[in-house]
Amino acid sequence: MPLILPLVLPLADEAATAALAAQLAARARPGDALLLEGPLGAGKSAFARAFLRASSGDPALEVPSPTFTLVQSYDLPTGPAFHFDLWRLDGPEGLDELGWEEARDGISLIEWPDRLGALRPAEALTLTLAPGPTETSRVATLTGWAGRLQGLGA
Repeated sequence: MPLILPLVLPLADEAATAALAAQLAARARPGDALLLEGPLGAGKSAFARAFLRASSGDPALEVPSPTFTLVQSYDLPTGPAFHFDLWRLDGPEGLDELGWEEARDGISLIEWPDRLGALRPAEALTLTLAPGPTETSRVATLTGWAGRLQGLGA
């Protein structure tokens, strides 16, 4: 089994974040989970929006924030996708009501994955976004998906 090291990528602006999202969307498969970590305003929702638009092939796809609904679902060419925002949850209680088990068959994007507790998928890709050196830049740190991230960011 290959050693899984974090991949650290500088992202100059939101367009660079969208480009990374498109590259990861092309690598995602049903059953995958992407755990989106980072402080408020780090770009988690912007990444999820770009990922879903790239996955759908529709750059104008309406992707509302699931902050209040907690989950939004999408029918993509590769199958269903689910965008979770778990900010308002205290823990994994209540995930069943959100369709967590059914969502695991599709592609799941999870903001605030620390709320998953023991339900955190071990095979997930963890994407941590942090503020970069300029107001519009970010630094992305990716861990997971062994063997699937070669050439990313190029």
